[in-house]
Amino acid sequence: MEIGWMHNPRQRQVLVFFVLLSMYGASAELGPYSVVEETERGSFVANVGKDLGLGLTEMSTRGARIISQGNKEHLQLKVQTGDLLINDKLDREKLCGPSEPCILHFQVLMEKPLEIFQAELRVQDINDHSPVFTEREMILKIPENSPVGIAFPLSNALDLDVGSNNVQNYKISPNSHFRVLTRNRSDGRKYPELVLDKELDREEEPEISLTLTALDGGSPPRYGTAQVRIEVVDSNDNAPEFEQSLYKVHIPEDSPVGSLVVTVSASDVDSGVYGKISYTFFQPSEDISKTLEVNAMTGEIRLRKKVDFETVLSYEVDIKATDGGGLSGKCTLLLQVVDVNDNPPEVTVSALTTPIPENSPDIVVAVFSVSDPDSGDNGKTISSIQDDLPFLLKPSGKNFYTLVAQKTLDREERDEYNITITVTDMGTPRLKTEHNITVLVSDVNDNAPAFTQTSYTLSVRENNSPALHIGTVRATDRDAGANAQVTYSLLPPLDAHVPLASLVSINPDNGHLFALRSLDYEALRAFEFRVGAADRGSPALSSQALVRVLVADDNDNAPFVLYPLQNASAPCTELVPRAAEAGYLVTKVVAVDGDSGQNAWLSYQLLKATEPGLFGVWAHNGEVRTARLLSERDAAKHRLVVLVKDNGEPPLSASVTLHVLLVDGFSQPYPPAPEAEAADAAPAAPLTVYLVVALASVSSLFLFSVLVFVAVRLCRRGGAASVGRCSVPEGPFPGHLVDVSGTGTLSQSYQYEVCLTGGSGSNEFKFLKPILPNLPPQCPGKEIEENRTFYNSFGFNIQ
Repeated sequence: MEIGWMHNPRQRQVLVFFVLLSMYGASAELGPYSVVEETERGSFVANVGKDLGLGLTEMSTRGARIISQGNKEHLQLKVQTGDLLINDKLDREKLCGPSEPCILHFQVLMEKPLEIFQAELRVQDINDHSPVFTEREMILKIPENSPVGIAFPLSNALDLDVGSNNVQNYKISPNSHFRVLTRNRSDGRKYPELVLDKELDREEEPEISLTLTALDGGSPPRYGTAQVRIEVVDSNDNAPEFEQSLYKVHIPEDSPVGSLVVTVSASDVDSGVYGKISYTFFQPSEDISKTLEVNAMTGEIRLRKKVDFETVLSYEVDIKATDGGGLSGKCTLLLQVVDVNDNPPEVTVSALTTPIPENSPDIVVAVFSVSDPDSGDNGKTISSIQDDLPFLLKPSGKNFYTLVAQKTLDREERDEYNITITVTDMGTPRLKTEHNITVLVSDVNDNAPAFTQTSYTLSVRENNSPALHIGTVRATDRDAGANAQVTYSLLPPLDAHVPLASLVSINPDNGHLFALRSLDYEALRAFEFRVGAADRGSPALSSQALVRVLVADDNDNAPFVLYPLQNASAPCTELVPRAAEAGYLVTKVVAVDGDSGQNAWLSYQLLKATEPGLFGVWAHNGEVRTARLLSERDAAKHRLVVLVKDNGEPPLSASVTLHVLLVDGFSQPYPPAPEAEAADAAPAAPLTVYLVVALASVSSLFLFSVLVFVAVRLCRRGGAASVGRCSVPEGPFPGHLVDVSGTGTLSQSYQYEVCLTGGSGSNEFKFLKPILPNLPPQCPGKEIEENRTFYNSFGFNIQ
């Protein structure tokens, strides 16, 4: 595919790719490739696809093409084969002139995806140019009395080729008077000098024609010729002489173009044409020819361009004065450039230490040197920095300075300093340079971690799942890097009895606290421990905080019925006289809950009854009372199921079964338990009858004694007598319960005592000994005040 510059849109597209190139840079380099100039169009240079390691189809699919600078496409890329070909003949002299080597830069662009490869093509010179004399004919007028060995400079030939293909030597056609010498200029060019080997005789040969040949170093060599015509003139025995052999001139470097440098003057004592003088530079260098010019008639030398003291301090050139007879004289011009203050000082930083550690006094931050290419006071400098910085400039040798920290630095106070080094010269006008450096302060572990709070209070609900996240402690460190990386840990507990290792753990990286096991509010309501935070500095610094964990109660304990006990060997039966009024207190269900708060608020309700509507339960205190008057038609035996429920979420409950027996009077013997009825139905043996009679007698006597004792007590106290309840099995309650004081099921006004004989056989008799004080009439709706509060072993109030 042939690519070239066609229209403006195409040029703009290439310009965009050059912009992309400047932004991204070449991803790789190719070559260098080389080609000989004047190679025919379409000649093979290299296989780019092979160099890039790409297949033939990949070159095409990726949109490979060549981008060259200068809006010229010297190369073309065949994407089908990956060959790089010459697009047109390359003329090294047009492309690079006298520069060597001649390098053409180009890029290989891949569009899909975008990738640019930098490459260069070196154009090798061939000997395709012959030397050419600027003067095809040179005329020399040589006096006949010229001494043998005198040399006459000739014009040199120019060759556009470079290197060995340029002019290498000069030859002169064979003759008996002259030979030619090849001389070297300071810039490497070669020029010929014609040397007289034999004296001239104008009368014998007034004119001599010679052919000067310039040969280059090609193979085969090329050459150019010029004609040298020598006119032998009459004796001109006086050459021009300058007034001074050396002209020493000073000129300021800011002198404008065209300024007069000096006027040279020479004189010739000959007359006529022999005394007419012209001035020229003798073998000037290229820089002299561009900088100075001489007036051939007047000898005035002026500036052709501005001079620069910092670039060239002085110029030296020979000036030739030639008279009309061909004789010449020389003088030397030494032009010295005078400095003016046109260059600001330069700052060169030799060493820079950044970052610098904090808390380090007198540390060297930077070493820099100051230079000014000007001379004298123009090159003398003064250096300074800002006054509000903790740094100091110290001279350390000629034009060298050190920047030193004047005091200890604190990174936490300031971690970066922008320092401006100002250098001012002593010239007129004064010039200054500002150089900015940034100094970073590195961290030293001089700050311990600090907790956001001195103490933390966390709350966790009991019965939590193991590994539950219960809270976070956080500490910050003003340092940086590893010195600010905080590690958390649990410190040994102050109370050795607290099993801290089995209760909580902490994430050392983020301070998250976790409960290791399920907590029980009833066993542990709160605990506290210390948490340490240490950084990773060397040495490490640490701090600590106090953490208090409060365990919140959960409704995990069902109500427990203290009375009546449900695990007794025989159920407790409550006796109710048939003459009882409505609202008569039958019994009171007493229950406790191991929880706290509303989880321990208990309520009571009648869940099941043998005869609905006959009994009722007060919801708040568990009192079981008659709901109406009793009648003879009511069954004698009743079974009540009371539900005790707490106020938790979800609520927990327990049930208790009550046995109520309706009796006509408290002297009526206690009937057998329901479960013993079947055994009692069997006919009693005679021995049993005797035992019953004996027991009845003893019981009657005992009952009478008790009645007498009660009567005496009532007379003494004038109030209600002490009562007994149904016998309760001796022995302590379960460990998590406590004794209850002052909260009996019945108030003293309704106390009675039931006496039971031991045993469970058919021979058992049960007697009821009532204690019936004078009771005031019942008032509907009036509740009997009683203390419903008791304390468990953990100090909770349960109502």
